[in-house]
Amino acid sequence: MKNNKFSRRVQQIPRSAIHEMTRLSSTIDDVAFLSWAKPTSDTPLHIKEGAIEAIKEGLVGGYSTSSGLPELRQEIVKKLDRDNNIDANISQIIVTVGAIEGLVSSVLALIDSGDEVILPTPTYSTHIQQVVISSGKPVLVPLIEKEGYALDIDAVEKAITPRTKAIMYCSPNNPTGTTFTEKELRKLADVALSNDLMVITDEAYEYFVYDGSKHFSIASIPEMSKNVISCYTFTKTYAMTGWRIGYLHAHEDIISQITKIHIPLSICVPVVSQYAALTALKGSQSCVTQFKNHYLNARNLMCERLDKLDSVFQYVKPDGSYLMFPRILVEEGKDSASFCKKMLREVKVSTTPGIAFGPTGESHLRLSFCVTENEINKAFDRMEDYFK
Repeated sequence: MKNNKFSRRVQQIPRSAIHEMTRLSSTIDDVAFLSWAKPTSDTPLHIKEGAIEAIKEGLVGGYSTSSGLPELRQEIVKKLDRDNNIDANISQIIVTVGAIEGLVSSVLALIDSGDEVILPTPTYSTHIQQVVISSGKPVLVPLIEKEGYALDIDAVEKAITPRTKAIMYCSPNNPTGTTFTEKELRKLADVALSNDLMVITDEAYEYFVYDGSKHFSIASIPEMSKNVISCYTFTKTYAMTGWRIGYLHAHEDIISQITKIHIPLSICVPVVSQYAALTALKGSQSCVTQFKNHYLNARNLMCERLDKLDSVFQYVKPDGSYLMFPRILVEEGKDSASFCKKMLREVKVSTTPGIAFGPTGESHLRLSFCVTENEINKAFDRMEDYFK
């Protein structure tokens, strides 16, 4: 029932299925938890020590500039050149409250009421909600599941109307774990340029790619310099989810407009988190390699366990992120929300219903393998007993 006290755009946003499963899980003892994309690893010690040192030196008690510490943005510029093949300068960088704030600031800076944003789906539910909050219209274009959740470039092009303002995607993808190829993204860039559309990227899982796949940043295409906003995060790369820090890169003309949104939303990112992020970039990157190796082993284990439940689930092996998106084959899985709640109540396994990631996510569930191998085995031991 609508309540006139609240805006229509907010009332049409459903309750977060991810956080709802977290809430329901908290009411049940001994749950095997595969539903939240939160690393179980702690933030590496040297990063925490960098933050502690900044506190001791009295560096974190005041605001930074709204765009972020200059020395942090300079290190981000070096990282973009080294790892993303993006030629940037610090005036093209805003440090944000996680990738989320960078994404919503970008959408708000671009979208007027009724403007359309194309989102290849399944996609992260928050992206869809950000468009709705901006009074825009999400246009959901299905990925090609039978081709490993590939981008459907023809369908994207056909979805463009005079109201289309932007294309928004995440790669590696949340929830499917798909890494869009350079070939796909160059074709997408051609579509964007020929229609003068903006592209907004979420590259949170950029370092976690497997099996020879390579992460490609569309902003590395020189012709795209004025048509792309690229959003990144420290939270996934360095197990810093609680520090809430990310950043975005775009042309100076775009940055000037996004800043008008960024300031009233956050003023600046907590300075202690900025010093932690500075330490992360300047220090050893061996922790990132360790995380990647752990996730790869966990993915392989999860695939092995899913293979034993092939009458219940059908999956595409993810080549990125720490997430996967199996199709539910049993009849009761047609309603993914009911299926996941039943699994929680009767099997004590917490998963995320696929419907949370757009209509094409129905009859699927999202599984996270950023957990321990013991947690994966516990969950699948229970599911095997239940479905035998």
